[in-house]
This record gives sequence, C-alpha cells and structure tokens, in this order.
Amino acid sequence: MKKRITGYLRRIDMLLETAGPDTDWEHEKSEHLRQISFFMHERLIHLIVTALFAVLTFLVFLALMNSCSWVLTALFVSLLVLLVPYIMHYYLLENSVQKMYEQYDRMCEAEQKSRHD
Repeated sequence: MKKRITGYLRRIDMLLETAGPDTDWEHEKSEHLRQISFFMHERLIHLIVTALFAVLTFLVFLALMNSCSWVLTALFVSLLVLLVPYIMHYYLLENSVQKMYEQYDRMCEAEQKSRHD
C-alpha cells in the first residue's frame, strides 16, 4: 500500500507540474476523487485496527502490572511490535490523504487557470 500511495502522489505531482492546456481536468479530478475515497476507506480501516491494538496493548499492560507473568510479557511485547508498524502505516495514510486534498485544490486552480487562458 505504501508503494501504491507514494507512487500515485508522485504521479499527480508530476501531472500538476507538467500539465498542458489540453489536460482533461474534469477526468483527472474525477479520478483523483475516486482515489481519495479508496485511501480514505483504507485510512478508516487502519484507524479502527490501530485503535483496537492500542486498547488491547493497554489492557495487557494493566494485566501485566497486576500479575507479572511470562505469557503476559510475551503478549505485551508482541502487541507493541505490531502496534508500531500500524501507527507508522496510519501516519502515512493520514498524511497522504491530506496531501491529496491539497493536490485536488491545486487541480481546481489549474483548471480555472486553463479556462481563463
């Protein structure tokens, strides 16, 4: 997913830099909105999963404070190992979708500019 979203962001940045007067902004904006909706859905799913992992990790931590056992310690460490990449991936999704909003605004500006030229 990281490769897909970063590649897509680069493609749109290149389009915005090199777009000519014959660019079909309606099509590009429509496609961009569709991609935004895909990534927003992915972002929501990862938010739910990350929040559940965080809550589970916290609950295991509380249980570990009450009864120190190797099983709980192993479970806590395992959850932390999984939680960190989930947070990093959610961070990527969140920032990428925010950038896509900015790109959409730039597309609208480019479309307006091409209409006036």
